[in-house]
Amino acid sequence: MRLKKGYGQHLLLSKGVLEKISRLLEIEEGDTVVEIGGGTGNLTRFLLKAGGKKLYVLEIDPDMVEKLKEFEGAEVIRADASEFDFCFLGKDLKLVGNLPYNVGSLIIENVVMSVRCVRFGVFMLQKEVALKLSDKGKRGWLTLFLNTFFHVDYVMSVPPKFFMPPPKVESGVIRIRRKEFHPITDLPRYKRFLVKLFSFRRKKLKNKIPKDLLLRAGIDPDVRVEQLTTEDFVRLYNLYG
Repeated sequence: MRLKKGYGQHLLLSKGVLEKISRLLEIEEGDTVVEIGGGTGNLTRFLLKAGGKKLYVLEIDPDMVEKLKEFEGAEVIRADASEFDFCFLGKDLKLVGNLPYNVGSLIIENVVMSVRCVRFGVFMLQKEVALKLSDKGKRGWLTLFLNTFFHVDYVMSVPPKFFMPPPKVESGVIRIRRKEFHPITDLPRYKRFLVKLFSFRRKKLKNKIPKDLLLRAGIDPDVRVEQLTTEDFVRLYNLYG
């Protein structure tokens, strides 16, 4: 099947990695699983073997959709995962996918926006992005957005040779688990707050936010945005956002 460059398609071929990703999802009997970007079904096969109550497969490429319909036991939906309403498929969902590099961050943002319906997830992204999201690399607003609502772990790196066609950079796998307590209810507003703060990430906070507010939040006015913890951002948002 011909791959389409516009969709950022790189098919994962390594059975060992595919099996590990499936196991990382910890699929149990009553689980509803959503695979993002089913492609030619390489991971779909392992997910079906793992069991679970229901498997949905999202795919944007119409040719891939027809291929995926050959898998008995999977319900295939043609959709853009960066805009799809995951809550339409149920609650306490487990999400998994080899996310296209060009829209991976947009999909993760949408996953966070769906936190009330998403319990668990395993995702492969560009390694640099995966490290950033797990707070092990250069942080961005999306790092804090994700880590506010989920526990995030960097699991493993995957070399280009395991894909067709091989990407130019390494990939990385992260696993996310929803936190029991969600301190924020207005997610779009919280996102705007984070984006605004990270627009001056290297500035001292006292130059942008009243000093008395920072002290009330228990934050040193001389620190920079990029030095704040997730908990700092939440406290600051509740006072200033």
